[in-house]
This record gives sequence, C-alpha cells and structure tokens, in this order.
Amino acid sequence: MANEVSYSTFDVEKLRQFTIDIFLKMGVPANDAALAADVLIKADLRGIDSHGVARLSGYVRLWQKGRINPTPNIRIVHETPSTATVDGDAGLGLVVAPKAMEIALQKAEKVGSGWVSVKNSNHFGIAAYHALMAIEKDMIGMSMTNASPLVAPTFSTERMLGTNPICYAFPAGKYPPVIMDMATSAAANGKLEIAQRKDVEVPSGWIQDAQGNSTSDSNGLKKGGSLLPLGSDRDHGSHKGFCLSSAVDILSAVLSGASYGPWVPPFVAFLEPLDNQPGQGLGHFLGAMRVDGFRPVDEFKSHMDNWIHRFKSAKTTSEYTSVIIPGEPEAEAEIERNQSGIPLISVVVEDLRCLATKLEVEFPKEL
Repeated sequence: MANEVSYSTFDVEKLRQFTIDIFLKMGVPANDAALAADVLIKADLRGIDSHGVARLSGYVRLWQKGRINPTPNIRIVHETPSTATVDGDAGLGLVVAPKAMEIALQKAEKVGSGWVSVKNSNHFGIAAYHALMAIEKDMIGMSMTNASPLVAPTFSTERMLGTNPICYAFPAGKYPPVIMDMATSAAANGKLEIAQRKDVEVPSGWIQDAQGNSTSDSNGLKKGGSLLPLGSDRDHGSHKGFCLSSAVDILSAVLSGASYGPWVPPFVAFLEPLDNQPGQGLGHFLGAMRVDGFRPVDEFKSHMDNWIHRFKSAKTTSEYTSVIIPGEPEAEAEIERNQSGIPLISVVVEDLRCLATKLEVEFPKEL
C-alpha cells in the first residue's frame, strides 16, 4: 500500500540561496556554487524533480568521502580548432559540464561547431541545462553523460551501463525550443527513486530481478536487479536502447579518458569505485552547432515554428487533444513554477532539513 504523499512549496529564489549555501559549506567558490545551484534549480523548475535539490544530499556525501573536489582545476588537455578534451579534476559535474559547454560554444562561434569530451567529472544534473546554453546563441546544443552502472544490456542480467541520458536542443521562433532530453534506459533512475519515496510499484518493463525476470518492485535494484534499456526487451527494441546507451558511453568516456561501462564510479557514497579503473571519473560529451552554418537563422526558426505547428495539429487518438512536442511539458512547468514556487515531496523536505541542521545552514520556510 502506498504511503500518503504530501508536498510543500518553496519560493524559487530562497530555495536557490539555500542550495548555494550548501555548496559554499562544501568549500565550493561563490561563482561555482551559484552555477551548481542554478543547474539543480533548473531541474526543479522544469518539473524534473528527481534531479533537482533532491540530489543535494548525494553531492554532500560524495564530498565528505573525498570523491568531489570543491575547487577543481578544470582544464583543456587536448584540442583542435573544433574539439577539446577537458579534465574536470574530480569537480562537481554541475560546474564542470557548463564550463565545458562554454568551450564548445566558443569553438562553434569561431569555426561553426564545437565538440568537447570530458573526463574526471561527477554527476552533471539534467542534460537539458547544458544543451540549452546553445539556444541563447542561436545554436543547436547537444549534451550527454555516462552514469553509474544500473542498466543490463540486452540478454544480460549484469549491470553494465548507466541510464546515460542524451539531450538535443533546437531553437525556434515564436514557440519554445524543442528539447529532446531522455534517458537511454526504459526509465530514468530518478523516476525509480520517486516511486520508492511514494512506496508505489513501477510499470512492467522498467526493471528485471537478479534472475532476469520482470518485476514491478520499485526496490528491485536494491535487491540485486537492474534497469532495462529503452525498449525493455528484445521483442520491443531493447537492442536499440542498448545501442544508444553504448554510443553515449563511448563518446563521453572512451573518447575522453573517463571510466566507462561497469567501472563508472557510483553516485552513492557508501559504494566505492571498482579497482583497476580504466579511466578517470565520469565522462560527458557536449556539442554546439551554429544554425547559420547551414542556413540563415531566421529561416530555420520560421521552419521550426512550422514544424512544431504541424505536429501540434496532427490527428490524435481519442484520449489526447494534441501531440506533445519534446520539451513542452518542461517549458510549461518552468513558467508555472517560476510563478507559484517549487513543490517538494515530504521525504525530500525532511532530508533537506536534516542536511541544513548538519551543515548549519538556514532552511527556507515553505510558502
């Protein structure tokens, strides 16, 4: 039986300041603390509750275990006019990835496109944050990252890959940008964590148990199971999810020198990275392309608007009134939450209150 779920709503800027204060307590410099907080708050604003301030405790625990460097020397270790490899020096991925994306944008401004592969980083929040940075410059953005191994490849019961999200961001004119932000697993681990907080089952096809049987138990991973690739099983195309996840892993880690596959360091602090690491930390891959490298920006945006309008007017099943454009629900959530505040589930609120007490940081009052 599901636990009763309650929410509290918090002012956006007060929650942002609380998040900054937590990062400052970790020894993160002020500018980096503000940037890291912005990435997390952006997730909450866009309705991606699993990757917002609910993740704060995880970053703090990793820092306490010495696995996050609060003052990293983020540097380029290899580059060409259009590409670079960045060493994140074990910094917060929330800081490393945006700075790497800035490098990609600078290269794109000079030569038309920029591509940056990152090693020695940590969890970078929502992929959309980094891809969206390109939209502000009328560019197409791309971001992806490998992650802790929780996903079994097709025909396996062994955790070999992360949820390995990938995001594309396309600017439009009168419409919001088209943002394709998705895990390459059947479901993001964050959705599983939300189900665990609510004590509810998950849909069939998300998880398999240790023997490879489908399970709806939201605690299935804790019992030795694994997440399934996008597609769930071979009959429904899991080999395609496996291929997408593999591409993310290779571009993010094999290309950069980060650890890959089953060697990716776990996000949870009580699990130590495996011995004989083939690389350093987590890996990301970020890219930017100038639209005007292909056609005038205004023309592109006009046709993007036409694309969106036509898809929005497509015939629908009786259950739905219109097609949902990628990124549309998140854009609507961001407008609504900027006005009314950010809702947090009770278990997250309690976790943040405990964190505030431990680090002697004032926790904001709910609205």
